[in-house]
Amino acid sequence: MSDLGIPCYTFRAQKPIRGKDMTLAQSLRALLVLALFSSIILLFSHLPGHAQQANDAAQFRAFVASLWPDAQKKNISRATFDRAFQGVTLDESVIAKTRKQPEFTRPVWDYINSAVSRSRIETGTVKARELDALLDKIEDKTGVDRFVVLAVWGMETNFGSFTGNTPVIRALASLAYVRYRGEFFRNELLTALQILQEGHVDLANFKGSWAGAMGQTQFMPSSFQRFAVDHDGDGRKNIWSNIPDALASTGNYLEKNGWVRGATWGYEVNLPSGFDMTQINSTKSFGSFARQGVTRVDGDAMPNEPMATLVAPAGEQGPVFLLTDNFKVIRRYNNSLSYALGVALLSDRIAGLPALRTPWPMTKEALR
Repeated sequence: MSDLGIPCYTFRAQKPIRGKDMTLAQSLRALLVLALFSSIILLFSHLPGHAQQANDAAQFRAFVASLWPDAQKKNISRATFDRAFQGVTLDESVIAKTRKQPEFTRPVWDYINSAVSRSRIETGTVKARELDALLDKIEDKTGVDRFVVLAVWGMETNFGSFTGNTPVIRALASLAYVRYRGEFFRNELLTALQILQEGHVDLANFKGSWAGAMGQTQFMPSSFQRFAVDHDGDGRKNIWSNIPDALASTGNYLEKNGWVRGATWGYEVNLPSGFDMTQINSTKSFGSFARQGVTRVDGDAMPNEPMATLVAPAGEQGPVFLLTDNFKVIRRYNNSLSYALGVALLSDRIAGLPALRTPWPMTKEALR
């Protein structure tokens, strides 16, 4: 018997077997030896992986158990805690997705062409008509442009058609376990438990994106706690299946993050010949840019908003924009420049405004 408990066999030396002297029994013996050694090799090749998986599973369970004291401090009951984590295991696919975020990895023109698609514009236009009364109320209360609210909805879940099917607790627990972004996801996980405790959603429907963003407009749990609203007054802030709650929460999010009522997100502009490109990414008054020869592509005068930032996401050969503080507010939803441009340009198209005048330079590398 070996140290691993594998039977050891001793074979007597045989005189060489030649051609027709080999019997059927000898052939079977040779095959048996080959099969035995193949099995041993296969066993050894699997032992480390199985041991590692068992170790990971044990460490993950220990991590979950370690959360209980902090959960208790947040008034989460033991029943809620145990129910939330029953059967929850580490999700390796969630961890892999941290390295593949399209708004940060795709060229800006590729991202925008997908974000501001014809089907999304058409659906947004229909939704604007269907939800006119609701959008009136949200716009009156928050001051946020209704088309921006619709565009966020369209960008996040294609107007609610896909809100994510990853269990939020499992996704957040996996990210917290590997300490992705430090303590951020651990805190989000504890906040998600509070949402369950408060009864805004049942566990079966507590689903979202791989990163734990939830509902029709993809709030993280901490954003839910700060900005979600019960628009219809039923006692629940239901951003998963209640469209009024979801859109009103988005309007509230943008308002509370500094949206300026009556102001735009920005404009596509033309640069004069010989423009000093070191001015890109600078922030000045609209009047200052106008005096340098920067003009709006639609031919209208510059607005009275005090300040704007000049950006050229694909260089001087691509579209150039003057962006206001409201654009910065959109970036609070998602800090990617490509994402915020997607929301801004989609909102314009849903509102009936024309497409960009300047085409994207498809052969250039994106600047982020």
